[in-house]
Amino acid sequence: MSTHLKEKIEKIEELLERLAIQSAKDIPIVVEGQKDVDVLRKLALDGQIIAAKTRKSFLALVTEIEKYDSEEVILLMDFNRRGKEWTKRLIQYLEQTRVKPNTFFWQELRKLVGRDIKDIEGLLPYLHTLKKKIGNSQTIIESKQ
Repeated sequence: MSTHLKEKIEKIEELLERLAIQSAKDIPIVVEGQKDVDVLRKLALDGQIIAAKTRKSFLALVTEIEKYDSEEVILLMDFNRRGKEWTKRLIQYLEQTRVKPNTFFWQELRKLVGRDIKDIEGLLPYLHTLKKKIGNSQTIIESKQ
């Protein structure tokens, strides 16, 4: 069991490291809420993160995304039904505007944790819980608290 959990933790951390690299390249990341932004900041993502729910409308959100004038946008919405709907809607919009919607990280995280957590804000507590289960006191990357 602990070998499986160790592998899971390693896969999640590797994915987060890859996400941090993309974030450092100024590729905007779209998440649902401010708590999702806060968790990603604690996980050392220093790039542009846009919280969808802080915008008054879908139009306000896509206007914000357009301001970054990026060829690619990473979509990292929640893993629930609403998150899937937002992702689908954003993909359709971005493709129409010739911006590449990157759902790789969302899909991979969903495969790894989708049944255990429902949103990005639950990612950090989830990693802490997994580490406790295997008896690993090593701290998760938390650059800003």
